[in-house]
Amino acid sequence: MMLVWLILIPLLGGLLAWPAARLRAAAARWVSLIAMALDLLVLLLVWLRHAGPIEITGGGRWIAMFDAPWIPQLGISLRLGLDGLSLLLILLTIGLGFVSVVISWTEIGERVGAFHFNLLWTIAGTIGVFLALDLFLFFFAWEIMLVPMYFLIALWGHENRIYAAIKFFLFTQGSGLLMLLAILALVFVHQRTTGTLTFDYFRLLGTRMSPSTEMWIMLGFFIAFIVKLPAVPFHTWLPDAHTEAPTAGSVILAGIMLKTGAYGLLRFVVPLFPLAAIRFAPIAMLLGVIGIIYGALLAFGQNDLKRLVAYSSVSHLGFVLLGVFAWNALALQGAVMQMLAHGVSTGALFIMVGALQERLHTRDMRLMGGLWANMPKLSAIGMFFAIASLGLPGLGNFIGEFLILIGTFRVYPAFAVVGTLGVITAAAYALILVQRAFHGPPRDAVAAPDLRARHLAVMAALTVAIVYLGVYPQPVFDMASGGLANLQTATHGVLKLAEGDPR
Repeated sequence: MMLVWLILIPLLGGLLAWPAARLRAAAARWVSLIAMALDLLVLLLVWLRHAGPIEITGGGRWIAMFDAPWIPQLGISLRLGLDGLSLLLILLTIGLGFVSVVISWTEIGERVGAFHFNLLWTIAGTIGVFLALDLFLFFFAWEIMLVPMYFLIALWGHENRIYAAIKFFLFTQGSGLLMLLAILALVFVHQRTTGTLTFDYFRLLGTRMSPSTEMWIMLGFFIAFIVKLPAVPFHTWLPDAHTEAPTAGSVILAGIMLKTGAYGLLRFVVPLFPLAAIRFAPIAMLLGVIGIIYGALLAFGQNDLKRLVAYSSVSHLGFVLLGVFAWNALALQGAVMQMLAHGVSTGALFIMVGALQERLHTRDMRLMGGLWANMPKLSAIGMFFAIASLGLPGLGNFIGEFLILIGTFRVYPAFAVVGTLGVITAAAYALILVQRAFHGPPRDAVAAPDLRARHLAVMAALTVAIVYLGVYPQPVFDMASGGLANLQTATHGVLKLAEGDPR
């Protein structure tokens, strides 16, 4: 039941935050912080309570599970499961949820209650995505996650927020409907072969179907998830959504929601359709490599700071796509580390951009320069996370990309070699960001205030997190290993039968 509370607490927190704002705007903010604190407490209690992981159907070790009937006539249940992979991503979600509430304290001054309602419901939907082990429940949580984010962009975004929100909605909802069709197709194929109508993840594993059917259904899932990742050529919604979203919206979008696409690839695409995934792997990895290079080149050509960081996400998450379809221990561990490190470093960069926009009323680097003299704290932190995003050794991003490239080299050496070019191009756009924004002669005579205690506390926490991931990643690997073992169990036999496959 405690897994259910992980979802219910932010849902109820959102319902309380909205009317609380009528009494006082700060009340909605405190309700949101308390909801995040309670959610973290529940997650830690679940983790400590099940120090010895339990066995559940599906052949793997899990930390905890919950199962209750929902619509039994259709084989739909409220089935939730927490393993090491889910635990890490929910920790990231709750942590960035805290951050989003804190950085919005002064930025959001209108409809404060409605803002925190949508923020908390987005977080609740995301946690539901990471816990759901019933495919209909997964789709339901997926929709809960998307709709509030639409309103965050449309109501609290910047100048072109309506255009960006509609574009976000069309891309994500269109791909979501495609995923629903793929889910129904898988369920009906399973019913035809077994006589059982079910949406249960574990029962659907190993469903017998023809190779062509498996490929087509797998593509339905794959497209839905790479739209959210996003991967080229389905990435065009992301820069607009990031550019127009409020700072908290950008943090949640980049730090958490994009990870649901990567999580879907890990949890559903390869385990449910292992043979099709193996056959499709060269194409998927080619898309990953294209995303790495293309995203970096587009980031290199931006003058808008937010668009630069947004395109860098396309590049960095291309590494995750490589790691998923390499499907060996090194690459998968690297993919998990990259998801976590990208969430921390990119979230911090969006906070930095939001702070600059609040002070300078622009995101255009051509109107910046020499900021270090007036805002040394903000500039130093911005430089640190820009260097973290380029993959400096000793920080989390380096560990993730390094392991992915090593794991990919074992399977497709050419993709690994080309992928390393992304590290070089990342250095170029990251250092250009630092030089154009923070160094050189000042472009504006008006002095802007530096970061205050609230932002400094947030940035300090994110700095500790990214350094910890880079210096001592072993606890993360240990925690993720159980979840990754669950996923690899489903594909182990097929990989052994795949002739010449070195994974």
